Amino acid sequence: MKILGLLRKTIQWIVVAFFASTILSVVIFRFVPVVVTPLMVIRTVEQVEEGRELKMSHDWVSLDEISPSLPVAVIASEDGKFLSHHGFDFEAIQHAAKRNMEHPERQKLGASTISQQTAKNVFLWPGRTWWRKGLEVYFTSLIELLWSKQRIMEVYLNSIEMGEGIYGAEAVAQEHFGCSAQELTRSQCALIAATLPNPRRFSSKNPSPYMLKRQKRIEREMKFVPPFPKKGEDVKKKR
Repeated sequence: MKILGLLRKTIQWIVVAFFASTILSVVIFRFVPVVVTPLMVIRTVEQVEEGRELKMSHDWVSLDEISPSLPVAVIASEDGKFLSHHGFDFEAIQHAAKRNMEHPERQKLGASTISQQTAKNVFLWPGRTWWRKGLEVYFTSLIELLWSKQRIMEVYLNSIEMGEGIYGAEAVAQEHFGCSAQELTRSQCALIAATLPNPRRFSSKNPSPYMLKRQKRIEREMKFVPPFPKKGEDVKKKR
């Protein structure tokens, strides 16, 4: 009985420590720039193991220092309901599940929102296990509860992989376009967004005809996306 009691207390403390540490980390990153993510570390280790040149280009900038066209472009490309959902697009999830079941031979169709991708990039690692997906749901719910939509977008645009060893808007602007993130044009923003399904395969520096076609499609869809709300602005007015 004593062993069972000790085991129960240990499990309770582990659960308490998990929730306390994860909630604290989400609260901290509400205010503090995300300097490094698990994916950045994983990619660096891969570079070492494969004997490639080490590269990790990442410069954090405020949302106010990023072209206003970039949030519009990624919403048009990745998550059209970003400003109205609470972390999950259940209609897109249902559509993806149906399509994947009906056509298992095709590449799996994803339905991750910008919020989910942000949670994965900052707190987790790549993978498709149920355990990791469960943690993704948990962290997505936390950031939707504790962060503003502007903060989620700011962290997303600063942490997402945008090329081989390139992370965030400022880094890709400097590396691929020779300008700052704030100076990116509408067309360049659409091209960056076009690469996001697989930024290590598709390049915004040397775009293929397929990428240019995606770029034009995103530019057309951007016309139907309202300007992204600035920090402190009421998101509900933009929905």
